[in-house]
Amino acid sequence: MAGPCYIGEPPATLRRVELDGLTAFFHSPSGMTHILAPPAPQILELLAAGPADAGELYAQLSERFEISGGVAELQSRLDELQAAGLVSHCSAAEAGARAEAALANPPPAVARAA
Repeated sequence: MAGPCYIGEPPATLRRVELDGLTAFFHSPSGMTHILAPPAPQILELLAAGPADAGELYAQLSERFEISGGVAELQSRLDELQAAGLVSHCSAAEAGARAEAALANPPPAVARAA
């Protein structure tokens, strides 16, 4: 990893509902609900699979989305998600432990709004 490492909240702490192009996440530790637009939900999906830096995330996301500002724009989205408490910086040791936990406990299925 070249830049700061990011990790998402443990998948068991988030409940997700798709809402006509937006995604609602209920974060159980804080009791807050966050309404996110792409690519923020996809960033959280990737980080649920394991830690990554902005460059790694950009490489994966740019295959599915046009991120006009490149890695700098993605870094801004990561900063917003960090401010909301949905992602955090991680050490190499924490990254390894969280990656193992993510493999052992895959994220729950996505609920669809009726």
